Amino acid sequence: MRRQAHERGAPAAGSHPAAGAGVVPGSRAARPVLAAAAEAPPLQLRSATVDPQVMESNRVLPRVQDVAVSRSFKILRTRVLHRMAANNWYTLGVTGTSAGEGKTITAINLALALAQDHSTSVFLVDLDLQRPRIGAYLGMSYEYGLTDFLAGHAELDQIIYDIGVKRLAVVPNASPLETSSEQLCSARMADFVNALEAQHPRRIIVFDMPPLMVSDDVLAFAPRVDSFLLVVAQGHTARRTLNNAKEVLSELRFMGVVLNRSTERNDSPYY
Repeated sequence: MRRQAHERGAPAAGSHPAAGAGVVPGSRAARPVLAAAAEAPPLQLRSATVDPQVMESNRVLPRVQDVAVSRSFKILRTRVLHRMAANNWYTLGVTGTSAGEGKTITAINLALALAQDHSTSVFLVDLDLQRPRIGAYLGMSYEYGLTDFLAGHAELDQIIYDIGVKRLAVVPNASPLETSSEQLCSARMADFVNALEAQHPRRIIVFDMPPLMVSDDVLAFAPRVDSFLLVVAQGHTARRTLNNAKEVLSELRFMGVVLNRSTERNDSPYY
């Protein structure tokens, strides 16, 4: 998918990436200007184990041996960092048009690639409240998740985990919520986001969000997100669905498109 903008085409990423993303200046549905959050004391992260075999089977970096995939996520990382720095953005929502396009794996691998940059720290948050998958894709063992915090059954320092990756903290979730869009607009959710944004030095926050066309969650939470990446899959995403997604994205600050499952490859030993 091509989107007209001042710049064309971010490099693709995903299973076998091959398409681009354009950036739209933030003139539409601009995020409300918020007062700078007061600096908060550093969060005490809980330790959580992950399963390397589960990560490998789900094609999660760094367990993926495909050099082309690793290279593509590094390119995507750099393009995302440039866009976010140029616009003073810190929050990024990753979404798709429908289930099965790989948006959760893209969010995980992008967060891992960002954390590999020595000057970048990241929060990865499972905000697909109806179908949370980040913890499962990592083979992650943990006690409390985001919905426990939203329900008042856990505190902030009980749901943010260190999985052994430098500069990366993960907020998983295991309990689906039917009232997801209402929870995304709740005071408890505002407290959660404010607390993450108040950390110093500031971290990039990557939200794995539901597909655009299956609920109103993305629209409900959009005022709290600086920009969005749309994940589509070759041979899976229908043109009609993509056109409908474009209409929704026209109301948001849209960074670009990531193409998964592309049949195009570059297996050069150098590039």
